[in-house]
Amino acid sequence: MEHTDFFKVDFWEMIIRTTVAFLVLLILARFMGKKQISQLTFFHYVTGITIGSIAANIAGESETPFMDGLVAMIWWAVLTIVMNYIAMKSKKARILLDDKPIIVIRNGEIEEEALGKARLDLNDLNMLLREQSIFSIKDVYFAIFEVNGTLSVMKRTGLENATKADVKASTKQPKYIPTEIISDGELILENLSELSLTEQWVDEQLKKQGINRVDQVFYAEIQGNGELHITKKVEKNN
Repeated sequence: MEHTDFFKVDFWEMIIRTTVAFLVLLILARFMGKKQISQLTFFHYVTGITIGSIAANIAGESETPFMDGLVAMIWWAVLTIVMNYIAMKSKKARILLDDKPIIVIRNGEIEEEALGKARLDLNDLNMLLREQSIFSIKDVYFAIFEVNGTLSVMKRTGLENATKADVKASTKQPKYIPTEIISDGELILENLSELSLTEQWVDEQLKKQGINRVDQVFYAEIQGNGELHITKKVEKNN
């Protein structure tokens, strides 16, 4: 009789713990946003696993103090939200948390030093290319190893998947790789340097589009033909 009563108490305790952990996890996932759920970077991947593990311990381990586990899960989520906010406001923090994309193939040539920084070997690189149905490096114009571990590829002109617009397309190689040069009102000097562009050139391009200051631009990206694609900052009404 005593054994049966103990089983009932333990059973309902697990049901309650699991239900509460599930609801709290659901709420935390909503607050942490879609970026956390999609696990875009290693940081978000690790955070997602950790919070899930804490929730599993709360639900399935009766030895784990319920409130201690709940506080740990909520606090971990709060730290994640705070770090995401800091990363949004600070480029240095964003690089620290998420790292930054690395160009591993430039103008059809493999960047050996960049491969080392990305901790990729040639077998890894070829595997990532084959996943995009590219079996020869010579078919690649640029390849960028993204912060989420995927490879973004720009094929050589003439080798892209055909579209209706490609019927009369030029086979001339693009002048630039599309690159971010303004982020949240600030020039990305490192990218300008890699593209051999100057701040004066950027100012001239902005003025052509009726923009007098860099801080009026939310995002600007140079296109393959040298033109700027610009998104202006939204003016806030006081």
